[in-house]
Amino acid sequence: MAGIRLDRALTMAVFHPWRRVWGGVGARLPVLMYHHVCDEAEDRVSPYYRVNTSPAVFRRHLAFLAGQGWRTMDLAQVAGLLTGGGPLPAKTVVITFDDGFRDFCTEAFPALQEHHFTAAVFLPTAFIQGERRRFKGAECLTWEEVRQLRQAGISFGSHTVNHPKLVELGWPEIQRELRDSKDQLEQQLGEPVTTFAYPFAFPRQEPEFARSLRGLLVQNGYSCCATTEIGRVKAGDDPFRLKRLPANSLDDPGLFQAKLEGGYDWLAWAQAAIKKLKPTPRLGAKWSNSAVPIEHSPLH
Repeated sequence: MAGIRLDRALTMAVFHPWRRVWGGVGARLPVLMYHHVCDEAEDRVSPYYRVNTSPAVFRRHLAFLAGQGWRTMDLAQVAGLLTGGGPLPAKTVVITFDDGFRDFCTEAFPALQEHHFTAAVFLPTAFIQGERRRFKGAECLTWEEVRQLRQAGISFGSHTVNHPKLVELGWPEIQRELRDSKDQLEQQLGEPVTTFAYPFAFPRQEPEFARSLRGLLVQNGYSCCATTEIGRVKAGDDPFRLKRLPANSLDDPGLFQAKLEGGYDWLAWAQAAIKKLKPTPRLGAKWSNSAVPIEHSPLH
């Protein structure tokens, strides 16, 4: 998208000013979604879809949070508040990282420590081993690094075993991805693991799949599911459909602040409209006619 970046232009010119004037009812809690903290350019990727945040920009994000009095919170704590009906704290943010790349340890973690911030990292466990492995062309964490980071206060959750598009799998395969990743994390960390992040775009246009996935997550002992749906978390939200805010190197101070304050939440409407117009093709999907026994729990 050369020239004008539409999502930023509308956020800064329309929706962030509107949000500041009219505000909203009750606290909203931002859950930031990072992937890489590195200087690798993404020139061929649309700004909206970029996943790299340079170390310098990431440090500016954390400095802004600290300077404005923001605190960090663990995602499992947020899930507990939503389940228990408790109020969400103001000026609190959850920082999350998907995919378990090594640069979390080398770049992100030292910056987080400087500000006494914590974060949640979601691991595709097939790529986290005793020896160094690679995923999407980049080096991943090792189990020893994961254990050291956990001792330093970083929390870990499941991102499946193989990072597949779950909506294209049958239920027995989905069950294995959820169960086996959780089992391996718990064996390596020696503690319960209850948080999950959905890989790839969450199929919000497939309500039957979303309901059944929720039941399967509950059945396997998870307490929440972070998604790629855009927005902030509010009281009453389903902990198994947690919205997040994508972050990357193009989040300058103005846009970053707008995201934290709700000026970017409007993208959820656009996201939903686009998915209705262009539904995700379920190539080879087997979930609709290949179910495993699932006890669906109520939404709240």
